[in-house]
Amino acid sequence: MQQPVPVQPQNAPCPKCGSASASKVSYTWWGGFLGPAMFHQVKCSQCGNSYNGKTGKSSTTAIIIYSVVIPLAIFFICLIFWAIFYAMQ
Repeated sequence: MQQPVPVQPQNAPCPKCGSASASKVSYTWWGGFLGPAMFHQVKCSQCGNSYNGKTGKSSTTAIIIYSVVIPLAIFFICLIFWAIFYAMQ
């Protein structure tokens, strides 16, 4: 018995040129390996535009929020650990 081959889900068409051909983005400067996976980032094979492959919309707002929230969360976690460590001395 043959195993069924998983079907790749179709990406939304490129909002810039309308092409249906796009490849999954695995790494970006703003999100490393995690960001593109979270936001379904794809890159159009025709024009090179990067966008959310699930919705077909720009990922700019999500990228800005991700780029601000993650560093702030890390800062506050470090601040809490510093406060706990300082209180123990």
